Amino acid sequence: MSDLHLWWYVTRASALVAWVTLTVAVLWGVLLSTRIPQTVANPAWLQDLHRWLGGTALIMTGLHMFSLVLDSWSRFSLTDVLVPLSAGYRPWPVALGVVAFYLLLAVYGSSLLRARMSPRWWKRLHYGSYAAVVLVTFHAGWSGTDAGAWGYRLVALILVVSTMVAVLTRVLTGGGRPPASRRTPRRPRSAPQPMTVGATHLLASGIVGIDLTARDGGELPVWTPGSHVTVHLPHGLQRRYSLCGDPADRTRYRIAVHRAPHSRGGSSWLHASARPGTVLYVGPPENHFPLEPAHDYLFLAGGIGITPIKAMIESLPAHRRWRLIYLGRSRATMAFCEELEQRWPQNVSIHAHDETGSRLDLAPILAAATAGAVYCCGPAAMTDEVVARVSPARLHIERFTATPGQSPGPRRPIDVTCSRSNRHVHVSESQSVLEALEHARVPVMASCREGVCGACETRVLAGEVEHLDAVPHTPGKDRLGVMYPCISRAHSPTLVLDL
Repeated sequence: MSDLHLWWYVTRASALVAWVTLTVAVLWGVLLSTRIPQTVANPAWLQDLHRWLGGTALIMTGLHMFSLVLDSWSRFSLTDVLVPLSAGYRPWPVALGVVAFYLLLAVYGSSLLRARMSPRWWKRLHYGSYAAVVLVTFHAGWSGTDAGAWGYRLVALILVVSTMVAVLTRVLTGGGRPPASRRTPRRPRSAPQPMTVGATHLLASGIVGIDLTARDGGELPVWTPGSHVTVHLPHGLQRRYSLCGDPADRTRYRIAVHRAPHSRGGSSWLHASARPGTVLYVGPPENHFPLEPAHDYLFLAGGIGITPIKAMIESLPAHRRWRLIYLGRSRATMAFCEELEQRWPQNVSIHAHDETGSRLDLAPILAAATAGAVYCCGPAAMTDEVVARVSPARLHIERFTATPGQSPGPRRPIDVTCSRSNRHVHVSESQSVLEALEHARVPVMASCREGVCGACETRVLAGEVEHLDAVPHTPGKDRLGVMYPCISRAHSPTLVLDL
């Protein structure tokens, strides 16, 4: 292991790798700070890659220094590579490399201790990465034995120009946020707009249809089947309702509101107070239940769950194969029942409990549906059975009643860090994460507050989430790096959220 050529090559190779990875780490950090990749579904892997690049640069720098000491030709001592200006060979250029190593060590250390550091100090230390790249560039140009080679000059030119572009990008974008002195509060991602109730329709016993129009009479935002809007009621409640009208009609949104037997004030207020001319604040359409392409479809609707399903059926081309199983207590309480049977008598099966006297057995229906997509929207008993019998790859489900998971142990306090706003929020045992964020004036859009609708979806940058919600696609939540703070908590003592 003391061969002259071995350590000479290790010294050169590790130095070049360290220089390249350090520069790429800085470029990646600039990309993250500018918020350019904010549309990526999971920002956590971007942070992980940034840390991995920084760690690789630090390890390669350490290997470069270690191999210099072991190389008998270079004759560097441990003091020479650790103490600036102590080396006999080109002391000033070597000192620049030593200082760059300590800067890199401080920057990487601050990443590991970020949760325990003041955001201001963490940011200041991270600016040291720019200085480290500059120092390494001059160190390599003045002390390297390969500085005159054309390959070295090409690599140096690429890295120096890349760094200059990164710094320029950082200055022009301002890090993706304005300075604190002129920063405006971050608005909720679904800001509600005033709309007018244009008309109301009795769709079934206990179900009223409400048409919503723009106050200025203009066109409304485009929506797709499966979309919902969040209605903000005057007394502070927010309720989500599926759109069941015609997506091509840009003049109105139509929702169907079922008056819940144990209403907490949402559906009962709309039934009693929504009249033509009433002004309601309504959020823009969102779709957590999209209709995806398939050769054939099996639609399962229970009660008011017919609303998103109806819009999906009406959007299908005439040649598409599909079947609807619509369940309810009685035909009198089932919205759109007669319309669906009259328009598609061969495709629609109505099962009213008061007519059959028994609950429909879904097992043989689901067993026969071995291909195609299955779309289900209904009460918990129905959706739970469908989830147990249909492959997740074929199943698309939306719940309108909460069936959140239960935590296996007592609730514990959580410390939440909001990365965008640099806020630290403590969540007590008696609070939900959403309640604590709202108390700290961190804006988060929310609707059902029961872990059903998905409106409060929040990106998770660090920490282990305890998913207690009933939003579909549970296996993908950790992969996507999302949580629903209205009800979900954390297995880890801390969480870092993209808020």
